[in-house]
Amino acid sequence: MLQYLAETGVKLLKIEIWSDFVCPFCYMGKRRLENALQDFPHKDNVTLEYKSYELDPNAEENPGLNMHEYLAEKKGMPAEQAKQMNESVGKQAAEVGLTYNFDTMQHTNTFDAHRVAQYAVEQGKGEEMTERLLHAYFTESKLISDHATLIALAEEVGLDPDKVTELLKVDDYALHVRSDEEQARQIGVQGVPFFVFNEKYAVSGAQPEEAFREVLDTVWKEENERPALTPFPSSTKSETTYCTDEGCEVKE
Repeated sequence: MLQYLAETGVKLLKIEIWSDFVCPFCYMGKRRLENALQDFPHKDNVTLEYKSYELDPNAEENPGLNMHEYLAEKKGMPAEQAKQMNESVGKQAAEVGLTYNFDTMQHTNTFDAHRVAQYAVEQGKGEEMTERLLHAYFTESKLISDHATLIALAEEVGLDPDKVTELLKVDDYALHVRSDEEQARQIGVQGVPFFVFNEKYAVSGAQPEEAFREVLDTVWKEENERPALTPFPSSTKSETTYCTDEGCEVKE
């Protein structure tokens, strides 16, 4: 729901982001949005809220395959073709300053990583934990299902390692993860990254920075043209704005 700064009447723009830590386009989409926000004149009034989404809930913690073999098996294609696809994705990542080491990357189950990220959100460290997990997976080739790895990464961003150790021993924050995933199903998310602006406008996929700039400007302009302290009605699929590489079209 649309929020306001009580003292000034300035509106806050909330962006909810569904993503997974093993999704290469999620990391690229995250960075492209951040780059777009750098040029956005109202960036101080924007809040980001990262949501859990598992691309493969049944993924093994350690499948014993490198990323080229994993993709080839998943897509039913030759390993060489899978390697070429990964190399192409790596080049796209490099364009936004990211390094993807597919040769040593360890595909894995991300449920526990999402539980730790949910705890981080509660502690005001959600953005830091999300960035650290993505970097650990794509650049450092860390096994982000390993509990010792998760505890160490959490401590790096300022979380209590003892608390993280305890939550990983039980099912803490599992319901938080499932709640995000259920919300994604309800609004029709079929892939990630998926960005929702003020619970009304949606951007699907790792769009170019220009597309993010356009939707930021469009949403901010429309929100601020509305009467002060009047929230938007609940969003529906018919109200959602979808962006493609060609730009954004606001549906009335």
